[in-house]
Amino acid sequence: MSVVAIPTRRHPGVRPPARARTSPTLTITLDLVPGPLSPRLARLVQLLGELAESGEGQLRAVEEPASAPRPAAPPAAPDHVRILAGSRMVRQGDRIIALTRIEYELLLFLAERPRRVFTRLQLLSSVWGYEHAVARTVDVHVRRLRAKLAGSEVVTTVYGVGYRLADEALISVDHSS
Repeated sequence: MSVVAIPTRRHPGVRPPARARTSPTLTITLDLVPGPLSPRLARLVQLLGELAESGEGQLRAVEEPASAPRPAAPPAAPDHVRILAGSRMVRQGDRIIALTRIEYELLLFLAERPRRVFTRLQLLSSVWGYEHAVARTVDVHVRRLRAKLAGSEVVTTVYGVGYRLADEALISVDHSS
C-alpha cells in the first residue's frame, strides 16, 4: 500500500473547519495486489511519483503486516449477478457477462430500483435518454439481457404495464469497484 500526501490550496471565501490542520493535505491510498499493474493504474502510480519528485507532494510507502491475510471473497453463487459499477462490468457467478451499453444501463437502472414497475416509455426516457424510439425497442433489449443472464430470473414482465426487477433476483450493485 502506498500513501501520497499532496498539500491542497485554500479557496478564497471558504473558511477552514474549526479543527483545521496547519497544512491541509489530500491523502491517496492505493491498495496494490501482487502481480502486474493495469496500464491505467501504472499511469496513476507514475503520476503520483512525478508529483512527489517535483516537491508538490510527499510519497510514503506503508506496508501492511505480512501476517494479516486478506479476507477471501466468498464464492459466488452460480446465478448471483454482481454489477461492478466502477468498472462497468457484470459478473454472474465466476463468469463475466459482456453487455452492450444499453443492456448494462437497463440492468443497473432496474437493480437500483427494486420492486418498482416501469413502463416502456419510462425506461426509454430514463435509460435511453429519449422517448422517440419505438416502445418495442425495450422488449428487444430485455429479451437479449435475459438471454445473456440465462439461469437467473432478473427481469420480470408485468403484463399490460412494463418491466421490473424480479423479486427472486440474486443481484447486487457494487459502486466501489
